[in-house]
Amino acid sequence: MEIIRFADIHPEPWRNGGGVTRELASHPKAASAQDGAWDWRVSIADVSKAGEFSTFPGMERVITIIDGELLLLTVDGSEHPLEKYRPFRFSGEAASSATLPTGDIRDLNVIARAGAFKGYTSIVEISKKRAHPVFEGQLAILLEGKASVAPGDAPEEDGDAPASSAVEPVELARYDAVVGSDTRSPEISGRGFVAVISIDHVDSAHA
Repeated sequence: MEIIRFADIHPEPWRNGGGVTRELASHPKAASAQDGAWDWRVSIADVSKAGEFSTFPGMERVITIIDGELLLLTVDGSEHPLEKYRPFRFSGEAASSATLPTGDIRDLNVIARAGAFKGYTSIVEISKKRAHPVFEGQLAILLEGKASVAPGDAPEEDGDAPASSAVEPVELARYDAVVGSDTRSPEISGRGFVAVISIDHVDSAHA
């Protein structure tokens, strides 16, 4: 069970100095130090002043406000008011800039290479009564509330009933990320909201 602790991630300044970014995950990992060399990246950014966003040629972006109320995003001349927990998709090649009518915000960014990968962000309310599984190819980030994660049941073998997990649940802090798996998929339970990010590989023959 893999957990990415937000507190352990070193913040990196934007190229234009408009904020800082913390990278939660990218692929391939060896390219993370080279801005834009990866095929996909998941990050959380603090936006502290109005200004231009960096461009990412050949990429597609999904941005979600996760702290703060409103971001006015202008993409190729069209203005889009982005409210909290409402994902917005746009081209990484587009000229984009933002203003902050209600003050500083924090946003979740999913950037994927167009034609090779497709990124999706869903905001899910979690419950103590029903655990939320995190499958392979997914990343679940605790946005607010109190939650813990534990391995799911082991898969059935030779017709036997699935074995129950004996592992104690691990508490999550705000913005910690749980990496999905198809082997005893981690399960998050508690009260609050999580962002579930899915990175799908695009079959170029059917794209």
